[in-house]
Amino acid sequence: MAETINVLFLAAEADPFIKVGGLGDVSSALPRAIRALPIEITGDTRLDIRLVLPMHSAVRADPLRPLTVFSLKRGESEVQVEVFESVFEGMPVYFISGDPIRSSGSVYSLKAELDAEKYVFFSLAAMELPRQINWDVDVIHANDWHTALAVYANLTKRWEEGARRVASMLTLHNLPFMGPDISELLKSYGVPLAQTDLPEWARVMPLPLGLWAADAITPVSPGYGEEVLGPEFGCGLNEFLSQRRTSLHGILNGIDMASYNPIDDDAIDTPFSLLTLEDRAPNKAVLQTRLGLPVDPNVPLLAMVTRMDVQKGVDIAIKALQSFKNMTFQVVILGTGDPVLEQAARELQAAHPENIRIETRFDAQLARQIYAGSDLFLMPSRYEPCGLSQMIAMRYGCVPLVRATGGLRDTVTPESGFLFQKANPLAMANALRKALHLFPDRKAWSKLQLAGMSKDFSWVNSARQYFDLYQALVLETKPTSPNPIRS
Repeated sequence: MAETINVLFLAAEADPFIKVGGLGDVSSALPRAIRALPIEITGDTRLDIRLVLPMHSAVRADPLRPLTVFSLKRGESEVQVEVFESVFEGMPVYFISGDPIRSSGSVYSLKAELDAEKYVFFSLAAMELPRQINWDVDVIHANDWHTALAVYANLTKRWEEGARRVASMLTLHNLPFMGPDISELLKSYGVPLAQTDLPEWARVMPLPLGLWAADAITPVSPGYGEEVLGPEFGCGLNEFLSQRRTSLHGILNGIDMASYNPIDDDAIDTPFSLLTLEDRAPNKAVLQTRLGLPVDPNVPLLAMVTRMDVQKGVDIAIKALQSFKNMTFQVVILGTGDPVLEQAARELQAAHPENIRIETRFDAQLARQIYAGSDLFLMPSRYEPCGLSQMIAMRYGCVPLVRATGGLRDTVTPESGFLFQKANPLAMANALRKALHLFPDRKAWSKLQLAGMSKDFSWVNSARQYFDLYQALVLETKPTSPNPIRS
């Protein structure tokens, strides 16, 4: 007999409705990839996965129709929840609105406490939505701190009301961002605080509460899943997560292999593929011309497409590049972020105007041209839960040079790129010298390019692992846990 698994997928952003960062790509691609899994993988099991997003003021969805209205109790009053519905490639998408969401003009505030009620309200409303539309959910799948409270509230509701068991999963994209103290908001919305084994400072923060309550925790790469168990990357939760180790399942993110395909990418000048790598060369000349750099195929062109952030190691890259007194290479850096880092990058360009171009803006077309035309892609991240840019770079024949951390270590091998261990300029400079020494050997360099282009980073690989985990969670039968909710 065929079985259906109903999954409520919660996120703060999802392309094409609203996108700020990599989460927007994942929240768009992953649920669709899971829905599209072939019958050879799913067998008799049908997956009904639906996406829920906040109705941010910048959301663009067409068509969009009103679906339902209900209320959440807040203190002595109620807050109205308005739900709208759309469809994206056959997947139902729900948008939740209400005063706490309307009062915030951006997806994310610079200070997490300013987002507190918006995402508490959103998480609780999203958890209530299935009951309002008569749809029995089997799995709640939340992402990061903004939706983690839904996982926690799902568990406390089961304990308090004896509600039907709904399994839960929390995907961990970035552990350091745990959210603010929400204890007063929980009290206002009638959500009890449980006696947890979390560190005392974490017991009132949404991400730790969600991690505590989740049936499964899915870091976005196997490497990051291991790293969060140690003190360097565990952000004070490493001992707690080590105790939950059997619940951790690192699953590598993917990329849209159809969108990021150099054979039919309209953003680049000359199409090419794994079988026609020689056709890639004109893209470098076009990029050099656009950037105002000397057009020379024999000069290595180094690139970064990044958020200007210390986490991304932009400062490490700048100092490593500064250590080369005689630059025999060219550099392009595209990205915005920390004004201090932007200024440091501009000063690097001023010191080497013939070799370096800094573009402090968002430019999706230029980013693709950089992937398709550059020789070496730099990602010296201090930590990188997964990383997508290194996958895209390899897809376009741009050889990655990365710090061996998190998802970078999972995706880049010595056969397809260059890795260095320590997050410092000296280690990066040494790796860069090795790469520059190899670059004139066209046969060896082409071997690196072809190895990277041959990798399969499609979402179907990730989707299959999530499907298997959904099945395991739904079939799992647990003994009843003692109720730890404070009276």
